[in-house]
Amino acid sequence: MLQHFSYKKMFANTDLPGWTVSFYYRNKHYTADYHKDGSIQWTSTIPTDESNVQQMVHDLMTFHVYE
Repeated sequence: MLQHFSYKKMFANTDLPGWTVSFYYRNKHYTADYHKDGSIQWTSTIPTDESNVQQMVHDLMTFHVYE
């Protein structure tokens, strides 16, 4: 489970899609860029179970941004 999930627009004061996300997973802090196509570019270390974490991030972004 992701904890302390936060996101913000990558490009302030624009409608350009793209967000920076940060969260804790298994007591380790992660940061990434989330692109409009759903791809994730890690700006920190990559989680060991990356595909599982990517799915959780995608689910949260779908809920917070696209709905």
